[in-house]
Amino acid sequence: MYDLIIVGAGPAGATLARLAGKRLKTLVLDRRDLEGPVAGTGEKLCGGLLAPDAQEMLARFGLGLPAQVLVSPQLFAVRAIDLITRQQRIYPRNYLNVNRQAMDRWLVSLIPPAVERGWGAQFLGFVQSQEGVEVSFSLGGERQKARTRFLAGADGALSRVRAELGLGFTPPSYTAIQEAFAAKAPSPYFSALFDRKITDFYAWTIPKGDRLLVGAALPRGAAGPAQFAELKGKLQGLGFDLDTSLGREGTMLLRPLGGRGLAWGRGRVALIGEAGGWISPSSAEGISYAFRSALALARALEGNPEGALRRYRALTRALVLNIVAKTAKCPPMYQPFLRRLALGTGLLSIQDI
Repeated sequence: MYDLIIVGAGPAGATLARLAGKRLKTLVLDRRDLEGPVAGTGEKLCGGLLAPDAQEMLARFGLGLPAQVLVSPQLFAVRAIDLITRQQRIYPRNYLNVNRQAMDRWLVSLIPPAVERGWGAQFLGFVQSQEGVEVSFSLGGERQKARTRFLAGADGALSRVRAELGLGFTPPSYTAIQEAFAAKAPSPYFSALFDRKITDFYAWTIPKGDRLLVGAALPRGAAGPAQFAELKGKLQGLGFDLDTSLGREGTMLLRPLGGRGLAWGRGRVALIGEAGGWISPSSAEGISYAFRSALALARALEGNPEGALRRYRALTRALVLNIVAKTAKCPPMYQPFLRRLALGTGLLSIQDI
């Protein structure tokens, strides 16, 4: 029997495996082969910006990013654009531009050798009992079962572990669409784009070497492709070169406004990272929350697994308050009148355009 099985080996799952795997018999499962080459499909859709909160967590862990994780250009400014009024400002921001696929593999490389890996595994379900959790998954085309004292779901916004728990988890959610374009000239900034007619959240552009990523978080159930096409048309009107598409991706994105929709788990099953709704409601930044929720669960697992979920909830109280505080930042960003007032005054900006 395992002490811990982790479903998902992104930043949350890999961090939990690194921390808890030093003392617990651990198995980590992921549908990707995170010790092999990038597959090109099934990888995480992510803009690949490491925010200061995530950088702080790496510092707390005593980790430094290796060169192969970083991507040029390294920029320190965000161009905020209201696409309706065409108001624009440039604000200083200390993001690191990273290759998300390379970062996931680097985090996995830090997992202790004793931790067992199940790459290419498909999680199928679990059954809880007083003795532990029986986990079903397919691996190499064969259905397998493994028993564990505790199960962690770190399998993202579309978490099957969360669905199996049947928690009635209904956080606000969006469809994130991101498309890559060939870039003829490097952009000197990232962009944050606002247009209430397209989304009540935001859109973005991120330069990545010889590519430009264009993405948007669009309300689910809306005409996503049509809204994304409208966004691209407006960007082209502002001079963005979007002539040569290199491919498009899409996924679901959670937005726990005011903490609504957060889920910790049940019994001997806990949820970390975006599987539990841990993501910023103001910026959709999730890597720092993945690190923090994984650290909290690793600490909670230092005692009896029967009390781990209660300890995990207690250890994430500050994280809940953080999400509530991030929700309070939303009106100046996403309420049109307040945003236009902020852009008009230029408060905290370094220049206008």
